Amino acid sequence: MAKHLMALITLFTICDFQFSIFNWQLAIANRKFSALAPREPARRVFFHDKCADILNNFVDKDGMVDYRALRRKKLELKKLLNEFDQLDPNEYNCWPKEDKIAFWINAYNIQMLNIIIANYPIDASRILSLFWGPHSIRHIKGIWTDYKFMVMDEEFTLKEVQQRFFNKEFGEPIVYFALSYASLSSPPLRSEPYYGYKLHEQLEDQTKRFLSSGRALKIDRDKHTVYLSAILQSSWHGQEFVGKFGTDKKFKDQQPATRAVLNFITNYIAQRDVDFLEVENYSVQYIKYDWTLNDSSRK
Repeated sequence: MAKHLMALITLFTICDFQFSIFNWQLAIANRKFSALAPREPARRVFFHDKCADILNNFVDKDGMVDYRALRRKKLELKKLLNEFDQLDPNEYNCWPKEDKIAFWINAYNIQMLNIIIANYPIDASRILSLFWGPHSIRHIKGIWTDYKFMVMDEEFTLKEVQQRFFNKEFGEPIVYFALSYASLSSPPLRSEPYYGYKLHEQLEDQTKRFLSSGRALKIDRDKHTVYLSAILQSSWHGQEFVGKFGTDKKFKDQQPATRAVLNFITNYIAQRDVDFLEVENYSVQYIKYDWTLNDSSRK
């Protein structure tokens, strides 16, 4: 009986030891996987839901905005912006990075809508309309520098948000595919807010949509020319890709910022196009930017 009891204890000890080893190996594997996969925040932040009604009701699937109807909701838009001002910084500071990024993307895009509504319909100069067209947002002076709004009791312009958070603090150039410039050549405005818990998926989708739209990437094999969106020029946002996607191993005929942008793009296009970009000889040109307002009211 004693021998059977000792054998049983030994068996349980061995099983317990093996189970501990398995758990340890699983924990190591999970850490490796977590480093590669998108990280989910510990809890969902519901603040972003405040933007849902405006975006769901006035932005269509193509990123076009019904500004005529939205203009009748000026008060709601002002109240929404006031929510960004009233947010407690202590609450914001407790959020995961993904939710902070989502917060500033939403703030940027909602303020852009507010600026357009404040100037809608656009008062176009007759002379400048000959060059820009009557519906260009270039007729609105100082969109990025002159229109101030409050966030957590601090004054910002769109340019300041872009430089402080997107260029410096977060260092995630894919964010530029989420910002609306209220124009036809812009990345499309989503008809939903950005959320931290699914930010990775939303930004991936934005990037694929923009790159496949013909506004961000065109490859002309006959002319050996690659056309990129003007926002990807080094003088615009292209330089911001260097830190994360810069390479000296590929695209050696191009400038550093262009190499970084091409390196980024190869993660989102067909293998046939990747092969062309990586080994063929071609020149890079930038697509002329169309500043026409993304207005579905005029359809």
